[in-house]
Amino acid sequence: MDQLVLHHARDWLGTPYRHQASCKGAGADCLGLLRGVWRELYGAEPEAVPAYTADWSEPQHDERLLAAAMRHLIRKPCAAMAPGDVILFRMRAGSVAKHLGILSAGGSAPRFIHAYSGHGVIENALSAPWRRRVAACFAFPPITATSGS
Repeated sequence: MDQLVLHHARDWLGTPYRHQASCKGAGADCLGLLRGVWRELYGAEPEAVPAYTADWSEPQHDERLLAAAMRHLIRKPCAAMAPGDVILFRMRAGSVAKHLGILSAGGSAPRFIHAYSGHGVIENALSAPWRRRVAACFAFPPITATSGS
């Protein structure tokens, strides 16, 4: 499963950053990347995504992204994260989780794929500053005969 997730995620590399978009090669934000990989794995998205602002409901302290991840992905301990897993980030201590990526390499040189404002869909080192921001880790659910690829 992890290799299939990474195959699809890597196909998005180079896609320009576009807030709320999810179109490979044309534009995506971090959630759009995840939505696109989900569609390639399972077919239809699991729920409609309402419009969202760049602050991800930070003023209301509403954990919308974390709640959606918990509805559709399988939570796991961050210490057990493996390539192909989804990582949620808090960009500031005490704030809501509002960024995500897909772990692309583990071990002593971990990396992740994400859509980042001003950069597009890229692969970065999961450096100490990024690791400090990790809020939660999730695995994709198993693919069933009725869910797509």
